[in-house]
Amino acid sequence: MHPRAPYACDPDATRGRQYAEGGAPTRGPRSAFQRDRDRIIHSISFRRLRHKTQVFVAPDGDHYRVRLTHSLEVAQIGRTIARALGLDEDLTEALCLAHDIGHPPFGHAGEDALQEAMAGQGGFDHNAHTLRALHVLESPYPRWQGLNLSWEVLEGLAKHNGPVSAAPWALAEIDAAFDLDLGRHASLEAQVAAVADDIAYDNHDIDDGLRAGFLAFDDLLALPFAAAQWDAIRQRFADVSPDRLQAEFVRDQIGLMVNDVIASTRARIAALGITSIEDVRSAGQTIAGFSEPMAAQERQLKAFMYERVYHHPRQLEAAALAREVIAALFAAYRGDPGLLPEDWRTRMPASEPPQSRHFADFLAGMTDRFALTCHRAIFGHAPEGLSHV
Repeated sequence: MHPRAPYACDPDATRGRQYAEGGAPTRGPRSAFQRDRDRIIHSISFRRLRHKTQVFVAPDGDHYRVRLTHSLEVAQIGRTIARALGLDEDLTEALCLAHDIGHPPFGHAGEDALQEAMAGQGGFDHNAHTLRALHVLESPYPRWQGLNLSWEVLEGLAKHNGPVSAAPWALAEIDAAFDLDLGRHASLEAQVAAVADDIAYDNHDIDDGLRAGFLAFDDLLALPFAAAQWDAIRQRFADVSPDRLQAEFVRDQIGLMVNDVIASTRARIAALGITSIEDVRSAGQTIAGFSEPMAAQERQLKAFMYERVYHHPRQLEAAALAREVIAALFAAYRGDPGLLPEDWRTRMPASEPPQSRHFADFLAGMTDRFALTCHRAIFGHAPEGLSHV
């Protein structure tokens, strides 16, 4: 058991849950945050992540990352950083595992389509929908709505990227019922989850981009920091063929980023005199994160990946098709609610905007493959060329 730092969240001092659970059985000796993590892992929303796009739309290959594998990788990185900083590992892990649950099928392409379809009804935001999915829609318990997660998990999911000045409607509804203190920074555990997400996708998307043939490894070496790291690896493994060292490059980059975050966060904690969780929330700045030199490198890497992978012509073509699928499904359900499954049909609100939001809830919960199945069932076909790797 690693000692808890004084600025870490303490499950014994949680602000609690929206719904009192009374004397319910504990089902094992677990802390509040361990219970939250387990509720997330056992949720239907979490299971659906295995068939939701991470970078490549509806990938056919077994080796490409999807939202589920990405979330597991984020959790591994997050726990490593949290342990080194004396934070609550279970809270960090819960936030890492849940952070992408609100993504609709086909990743950001699906989100763009829902945002456009919902433009007159409050729009769609995947981060806010994460909280809506876990706190409203996912309801396996007999006496309350949602998973009834602790305040610290909901706060961390709402604010892991910083304070929220203008909450989307889905987040605003939850905040009105269970005040999440949106104007202040979240816990260090939430901040660590956010930077762990960056570290995971910055580096693992390189791996997937190489596998898909969207970039060549030599292209990456145009970045000075990448070239320097590659030279160091080649010297370390002078007797190994270069094609066997690309995975070592990704591992080294993750290690460098993780070590940088740990050292930089410790330095900020000391410089700001952080001695409590209240100090963290009142600091007025993000504490957990990269040093400025590493942040500059990370920005260069992101720019490179946007140019070579995320905005690759084949990616853009697939994204356009994905947007068409979601837009067509939304229009079909709104035009004929009888197309909805019976349980969704019987719960459909009678007025707007709740009715459109109901359609969006149904669509956002779909996996890539279920969206394509529904498109075939309604229109008799699914777009060709949507899966491109």
